[in-house]
Amino acid sequence: MFYVTGDTHGNQTQWMTSMDKFLKKGDTIIVVGDFGIGFFDGRHWPEDMFFDYLSEKPYTVLFIDGNHENFDKLNSYPVSEWHGGKVHLVRKNIIHLMRGEVYEIDGEKMFVMGGGYSLDRVRRVDGESWWKEELPNDEEYENAKKNLEKHNYQVDYVITHTAPINTVEYMIRLGVGPTSPIADEYNLTTFLQWVSDKIFYKKWYFGHFHTDKELWRNQYVVLDTVRDLKTGNAERTRKLNSFG
Repeated sequence: MFYVTGDTHGNQTQWMTSMDKFLKKGDTIIVVGDFGIGFFDGRHWPEDMFFDYLSEKPYTVLFIDGNHENFDKLNSYPVSEWHGGKVHLVRKNIIHLMRGEVYEIDGEKMFVMGGGYSLDRVRRVDGESWWKEELPNDEEYENAKKNLEKHNYQVDYVITHTAPINTVEYMIRLGVGPTSPIADEYNLTTFLQWVSDKIFYKKWYFGHFHTDKELWRNQYVVLDTVRDLKTGNAERTRKLNSFG
């Protein structure tokens, strides 16, 4: 089974008490950003030891980057080809899906675009707890456009960290998102709006806003809910532990 869940923020305790017991042999879980590379605080083990532990599991962890990642560490992992797109291999079964790539898995296509702006930027330190790479650069936007054109603007699933600007504004009207659009994210959210208007897709999942809700246009904002990728159905809720 393919599942999608929201920001995990490197919470080892939550993974051990909930996700690890839920996922079975052959399953794949996709984390829609803020996986927390470089943010694991060792509540059980140091980060790399935890990754070594996960590497022995019979399931696969896929993730896109959010704004709470150590991009120095993330970009130090080797780049490989995986299902038609570029990835960072953290471990053989812990895989970072890179910005603007399209992957073909079991006859279906998935477009991903990580990145987001840190609202807690003022409390973070450049190069220690914040990295400018949290937002896409021009090359990554161009890569996304090129890959979407290559696939005739037709994919089955879209995985992003933040959302198209119209969806952000819709969430504001519903009272389930931010109180206003995030100005520093405007280039990214308007690009995602262009994607939304341009392509055909079946389901779109994103995180970032720390809420769970089925929205409109086959779009879902996820946090603790674990959803079936294909149907969007909520399969379970992760146990609520504090995030790092």
